[in-house]
Amino acid sequence: MIGKGAAIFGCEGLSLTAAERDFFRDYDPFGFIIFARNVDTPEQLRALTASMREAVGREAPVLIDQEGGRVQRMRAPHWREWTPPLQAIAEAGDKAAAMMALRSKIIASELRAVGIDANCAPLADVASAETHAFLRNRCYGETAEGVTKIARAVADAYLEMGVLPVAKHLPGHGRSVNDTHHDLPTVTVDRNTLIENDFAPFKALADLPMAMTAHIVFAAYDGENPATQSPEMLRVIREEIGFAGLLMTDDLNMQALRGSLGERAGRSIAAGCDIALHCKGVLSEMQEVAAAAGEMSDAARLRAHAALAQRLTPKPVDIAELEADLSNLTGEGRHG
Repeated sequence: MIGKGAAIFGCEGLSLTAAERDFFRDYDPFGFIIFARNVDTPEQLRALTASMREAVGREAPVLIDQEGGRVQRMRAPHWREWTPPLQAIAEAGDKAAAMMALRSKIIASELRAVGIDANCAPLADVASAETHAFLRNRCYGETAEGVTKIARAVADAYLEMGVLPVAKHLPGHGRSVNDTHHDLPTVTVDRNTLIENDFAPFKALADLPMAMTAHIVFAAYDGENPATQSPEMLRVIREEIGFAGLLMTDDLNMQALRGSLGERAGRSIAAGCDIALHCKGVLSEMQEVAAAAGEMSDAARLRAHAALAQRLTPKPVDIAELEADLSNLTGEGRHG
């Protein structure tokens, strides 16, 4: 069973307000997303995710950004702190994919324990020396081949552990020299370079259940609209990269996008995104996004069903054994 609303929403605090419950019940969004402002203790977080699902009367997916490294919403003392940043893991050579798979299984176990069943990872963006700092130390490497290998290991580990991976940021964020939280970057390299480098990891991961778009202009295809709102870039994602899963926007509050939140949501859905992602948790903003995003299209509903069908019950694992294996590879183990 899936919701009817073409959106994913956060909430304002550590528990749902009565107004949020009423809004979620009436709009019935596809799913929810957790941020640091929503996290205190394991008991509190379990209660929050349960109340989100109770509000819509079904097992709606609950997402989080728990990449490990700089971006992780659940932190010590209740959850593991992952160091060093992912960039350092990417420099581990032949061990990197195995290390990241183990990390991902441990992260997935922590997520499942508090009712979270989707993670906004892996990053399949190919970095370079020019990549903006907000993204650079979250990337898995500087070659399409290396990034693909690690991203596949991460995605497979999450799926094995019953957590849906959300690949990001289609069709490739690595050439961004701006922080899309504040500015709209324009990539000017030619199509062949994009296809052979930036798009290649996403093409290799095109079978994943869900993915997130990039708020970046690719001038070789569409010199005006960011990929999130570009019908041409959505065609590239679907037809050339071959991604057939559920496609959500990156956060609509990021200032790379122009116009009101309603306009941002409407343009993204009209371009071909399945789901509008709004993370801030402000009720009036969510109401505006909901009105513009509307209900999921028939095609989006089919993709949503297919995505949720990959949300499996994991087999029991020995976390201590996983940590020991990781420690043997990295000397990392548990931190915090």
